[in-house]
Amino acid sequence: MSRQVIHWTKAAQRLADLDDLASAAAWRSLESYLGLSIRQHLTRVVAQLVSEGDTLQAALAAAVSPADLLMVRRQLLNFRNRYTRVETTLVFFADAINTRTNPKISGYLKACDILAYRSMALLLDQLGKRTPSALSYFDKGIGASVLRANLRLWDGTGVNPVAAIKSTRHNLRRNTALIHEAGHQAAAVVGWNEELASMLATGLSGAPAGVPQEWAGWASEIGADAFAFVHTGYASVAALHDVLAAEDALVLRHTPGDPHPISYIRVLLGVEMCRQFYGDGPWDDLAQAWTQLYSLQRAEGATRNLLQVSLPLLPRIVQISLREPMRAFAGRPLAALINPERVKPEALLAMEQELGQALYTSMHWIWTEALRLLALTGLRIATTPEKKVDTFAEPEEWLLRLGGALQAA
Repeated sequence: MSRQVIHWTKAAQRLADLDDLASAAAWRSLESYLGLSIRQHLTRVVAQLVSEGDTLQAALAAAVSPADLLMVRRQLLNFRNRYTRVETTLVFFADAINTRTNPKISGYLKACDILAYRSMALLLDQLGKRTPSALSYFDKGIGASVLRANLRLWDGTGVNPVAAIKSTRHNLRRNTALIHEAGHQAAAVVGWNEELASMLATGLSGAPAGVPQEWAGWASEIGADAFAFVHTGYASVAALHDVLAAEDALVLRHTPGDPHPISYIRVLLGVEMCRQFYGDGPWDDLAQAWTQLYSLQRAEGATRNLLQVSLPLLPRIVQISLREPMRAFAGRPLAALINPERVKPEALLAMEQELGQALYTSMHWIWTEALRLLALTGLRIATTPEKKVDTFAEPEEWLLRLGGALQAA
């Protein structure tokens, strides 16, 4: 037992060197406030684990009877489990930070940090709420995700100091999913999910029994989609479409308890957002192609019925999500706090026409219009995929300028 105690307590002590977890270049790639916040949290977590190891060693040294040794044995097993949980926390952040070792990738991810933070701050500043820092990182897969700030981490001793947002490489040039995930964080800060769920459950009058409850169960994802829409407009809808456009069985699948709406209706909900705020546009062609490609007749009976009765509800769901006053928003609707008209296609193209090359090369305009640049880039990709995305620069250039990896004019 003595050997095991020494092994695990020494292992805990080695965790204290955070520079062994991520490269110096990766740590330097973080903004100073972000790196400091993460290091302080991890240092505190490891220090507590080491202190528990000291207690374990003292208990072993004081043990004189079989009963004492049995108690130490239980403490040792608990310490091993605590070590594993602390290591899981450290490895998560190490893996996230180590995606920044390449200067170009570091620039991309810094830009994502800024975009996510700015999207949240645009809402939360108006409500007098503190905006958490964002740590973006790359990981495999098709979809993005967020480990929200203030959630308890694996180590069980503290809460996450940042909003850690997983991005995917395939979507980098139009990373509206980043804003969707930031929307999850912002909604948690103001308590929007619960209120939106309640309003969906009670506000879909005339819907068949059980249908409003289905939509209420999807509130968190509807809210995040709405958040991405008000910031990036049609770009968010087109990018969501491209991620969800999979096999029929996936698009038409209904999984009870899944917080994500059925993919078929989720895309059409995004189209309805565009129609209500922008009128006719390319989203109409997208919806037509979507419904032709994925016939409701191929859905299972109960799912088909749910989708059919949900189609007429989409205008009301958009009304509730974007136009209804909410306590979470101090009695105002989301669209009044973040106006989707700012990312209307005509407004974005007018901005590009007015500012010209400076929009993509001037740090002033890149910083000022970062979120609308994301919306414009996504619009260009969605509507002219066969052409160069813009007249002046490839989209990654302004992202790299925003992230400090490319010199701005």
